[in-house]
Amino acid sequence: MTYDLIILGGGPGGVAAGVYAARKKIKTLLITDVFGGQSLVSDDIQNWIGTPLISGFDLAKNLEAHVRSQEGIDIREGDLAARVERANESGFRIQTQQGEIFDTRALLLTTGSRHRKLGVPGEKELEGKGVVYCATCDAPLFKGKRVAVVGGGNSGLEAVVDLFSYALKVYLLHRRDSLKGDAVTREKIENNPDQATILYNVGVQEIRGDKWVTGLTYKDNKTGEVRTLDVEGIFVEIGSSPNSEIVADFVDRNKYGEIVVDPKTQRSSFSGIWAAGDVTDCFYKQNNISVGDAVKAVLNINTFLHNSNA
Repeated sequence: MTYDLIILGGGPGGVAAGVYAARKKIKTLLITDVFGGQSLVSDDIQNWIGTPLISGFDLAKNLEAHVRSQEGIDIREGDLAARVERANESGFRIQTQQGEIFDTRALLLTTGSRHRKLGVPGEKELEGKGVVYCATCDAPLFKGKRVAVVGGGNSGLEAVVDLFSYALKVYLLHRRDSLKGDAVTREKIENNPDQATILYNVGVQEIRGDKWVTGLTYKDNKTGEVRTLDVEGIFVEIGSSPNSEIVADFVDRNKYGEIVVDPKTQRSSFSGIWAAGDVTDCFYKQNNISVGDAVKAVLNINTFLHNSNA
């Protein structure tokens, strides 16, 4: 079967694209393993516009219900695209992990990114229970608490600054002997020693807690000494990897692997492929921004399809 549009991804961006594509009566297929994206593991989301507080689980249910309520959109859940090939001069062939094959005239990636993990005991068990990966999203949840930020790059430094407005105390753990982030942000942290303490040359060994994070164990890489730190939140800010490999042979990507797009239209460098959200080189990685970018992409895809039919 040939579609006018295939959307890869079932997070906020993918769902928004699906809703708008259905309303534009674009023959569309949405392929996703699960609905909700990275927010699925969040207990409390407080910046989803129009909803003061919602869990990631409930957000995922709402997103799925919204797109399924639309007429004229096919949904393949529990599967992922495994390969993208050129079907002809004006289309693409998508093969899924389960072996299904679909053709499409246009392709929209809303595949997001995956957080880089510490890979230490306790991280997986306490993810969403004090272990978080987005200070912009979750800093307000830690008001008056002692927290740790792991990572000395820009994302780690920016997380510390975001937490200044909420946390009682912030510990910044970095594996090297100097911070890598920009000088202005470094100064903000170094000039606030009462609220921020920087621990250099350390590596997290374990995250402790039962129903919620209670602390972590770290090792001094110079002395070999192992110490504990009592905190109620841990922000892992060691970067992320965009899920863009599937179109690496087609589109331009930056040094981080993010798909380079035209911010006015969300078009990639390859005709017929669009991308929106965290998989792109957009500056801010947020659910609300992913939604807006995905809507923008579908509106441009609609114009593209109409012009192709002319």
